[in-house]
Amino acid sequence: MSSILIKGGCVVSSSSQEIKDVLIIDDKIAKVAKDISFNADTVIDAKGKYVLPGCIDSHTHYHLVSRGTVTCDSFKEGSRLASFGGVTTVVDFADHERGKTLVESLNLRLEEMAPGMAIDYTLHQGVYGHGFDSTIAAQLEALKAHGVKTLKIFTTYRNVGYLIENEKDIISLFENAKRLGMLVCAHCEYNPLIEELSDSWTGDFSPASHALLRPAEAEGRAIEYIGGLALKANAPLYVVHCSSQWGLDAIRDLRKKGLEVYVETTPHYLFLDDSLLSSKDASLYVMTPPLRKKTDNEALQKALLDGEIQVVATDHCAFTREQKLSSSDCRSIYPGIPGTEEMFVLLATFAKKNNMPLSEVVKVLSTNPAKIFGIYPQKGSLEENTDADVIIFDSDKKWTLSDDNVHSASGYTPYRGFEVSGFVETTILRGKVLVSNGQYYGEPGSGHFLKQKEA
Repeated sequence: MSSILIKGGCVVSSSSQEIKDVLIIDDKIAKVAKDISFNADTVIDAKGKYVLPGCIDSHTHYHLVSRGTVTCDSFKEGSRLASFGGVTTVVDFADHERGKTLVESLNLRLEEMAPGMAIDYTLHQGVYGHGFDSTIAAQLEALKAHGVKTLKIFTTYRNVGYLIENEKDIISLFENAKRLGMLVCAHCEYNPLIEELSDSWTGDFSPASHALLRPAEAEGRAIEYIGGLALKANAPLYVVHCSSQWGLDAIRDLRKKGLEVYVETTPHYLFLDDSLLSSKDASLYVMTPPLRKKTDNEALQKALLDGEIQVVATDHCAFTREQKLSSSDCRSIYPGIPGTEEMFVLLATFAKKNNMPLSEVVKVLSTNPAKIFGIYPQKGSLEENTDADVIIFDSDKKWTLSDDNVHSASGYTPYRGFEVSGFVETTILRGKVLVSNGQYYGEPGSGHFLKQKEA
């Protein structure tokens, strides 16, 4: 038996914060109470610090093979950088491989991940147009039996076979997902508009043009379209990486019509804007959907403060500086940026500036994603007899994010120069210390695959 006693910290849940002790025995939270007396192997003095459940980054792409290359943060490196940021669980993606069933695609991804992951993980399974056939309902049942119940679809990328073009097929997918207690997550960009803009485009293909070729209107129209189909099926919808005021307005309209919509946004859509696409290193800031206007940042920030956004995740998809800067043509720039490590401290800083309780940060970075993706209370809580995933956070330490003090293999942070308040001192996963005093102790292969339960 091993034990850790965390003394005197402010324990933060999604609904409260109170000075308490936390006792960890082996891999579980054994007790949360005031003045616990226990002869623990390790005692951590957390006075003046916050004690929170480990964060969940519910949108990552570690070791993603794309466009003839692979993202630079492997499962091993992704686990490491996540641990420094207080992230103990990620929800990554399994592509719908050509010629493979959904379960075969899932198993291929799990086989890739298992040797490298040092934090816990579950998966969203892609369902793409190129593989959509009459067996899809049976495939979904098999997928659910394997412990994955979240599905990822695209409303664009017809050219590579991702788009499910037949509306009846999409409605059928929603209906089957509803029947099985599964959740459809949608990347929302309206393909007809994007193809129309691309075909008629007479401008250049600089990074700044990316935002014009994939405008906020495309997001709003796609949310309206896919939400309408979800309404016909009476099924919930999860919108990934909402980037714009237009998208928010479409979501609000769907909610007025009675649709259950979960909304995810990212730190880059909250805090970065499209002026970066005209900067010296503009290629570093290209991702899809593109960065938007400052007014979109402000609209998303207000929606977050008002409780309209359920989840903040990162869409971490990191390429090296060299990979990113190898092209200045928005059609061939490798799309994506790092972000898992910076996620919590950016949100904690935003919360502090805006008098947002830290419990609300726990809600959107931990508790809500755990509930939505079927891993609560095992993850996303500090309830007794749940996984001892704990971070200790010094909210008073001020520092500046730079390329030199983050751990992504990309060699840069898109948030360089951001002054942040707070520092993750300790990260614990299932009772084992991953990060302490700037040292990393994670072991590749020790991460657990989490089977998703019905929410």
